[in-house]
Amino acid sequence: MNHLLVALLAGLSAVALGSPARAQNPSTLLNVSYDISRELYAEINSAFIAQWKAKTGQELTINQSHGGSSRQARSVLEGLEADVVTFNQVTDVQVLHDKGKLIPADWATRLPNNSSPYYSLPAFLVRGGNPKGIKDWDDLVKPDVKVIFPNPKTSGNGRYTYLAAYAFAQRKFGNPAEADAFIKKLFANVPVFDTGGRAATTTFIERQIGDVLISFEAETNAIRDLAGADKFQVIVPPTSLLAEFPVTVVDKYADKHGTRALATAYLEYLYSPEGQTILAKAYNRVHDKTVVQQTKDRFPEVKLYRIEDEFGGWDKLTADHLASGAKLDQLFGGR
Repeated sequence: MNHLLVALLAGLSAVALGSPARAQNPSTLLNVSYDISRELYAEINSAFIAQWKAKTGQELTINQSHGGSSRQARSVLEGLEADVVTFNQVTDVQVLHDKGKLIPADWATRLPNNSSPYYSLPAFLVRGGNPKGIKDWDDLVKPDVKVIFPNPKTSGNGRYTYLAAYAFAQRKFGNPAEADAFIKKLFANVPVFDTGGRAATTTFIERQIGDVLISFEAETNAIRDLAGADKFQVIVPPTSLLAEFPVTVVDKYADKHGTRALATAYLEYLYSPEGQTILAKAYNRVHDKTVVQQTKDRFPEVKLYRIEDEFGGWDKLTADHLASGAKLDQLFGGR
């Protein structure tokens, strides 16, 4: 099975740091992205480069950097000179304004759908035949079920899993104490917390640890398609959490490199019919109505909870759950 998954699990691109040479070469972009988007952006980059060459005659180089979304945001704050970021969590983009003034306060209004060209949700990947009978969030807290997902302190992927499980528990039990107890049981069933989504995939696939991997729907389907439906099965639970994937030009660095126009065109490409088709074929849910209709058979129906409805929006969620000493710290403990 390893040889089937080598393309998925191998890092396809190196981290490229900003340098004086890049400032003189506006045909080079650095896209700093989340952990499991390597293959997706390799395909998008190839298509965009070809389109740009046909339109302008210019040869482009697009470098990629991948890691846990929150870690990537910190790297940009600490000097990784991204021309664009393509993250999986609003807070990881917002921090570039709040703590670094690298982007303007209104970044989310510069592109459609809150600057989120596609979206996803936490889904389950189980081993062939689904031996533990996992169908819904309830099944993840059974004593004999081992769950794999990345550390919610370092990974947007893991954070969405935590929030989706918490939203489920709030709806089921109707009070915070029981929701808290549910999450503690879930955390107790995780034998290892990796820092990012791809490392968690490696733990589940290569190290053969765990009964279920929780990751974005695109990742679970990619593994199933590569390894075969006899080895893995994707379970989309009846309810999950809407996970937006916000993108932005990093103004400070794009202006330094002279790449603002190119960086903007690159992100706008994600909204084009061609870009939306690439995204949807990789099992990301998109907004273009024609592409949605063409690819609807790839996406099971699911009731998606929203951050605004379940947690009062990102500001309140951050204060209540994600800030130092808040709910996540309390429930995560010393893990």
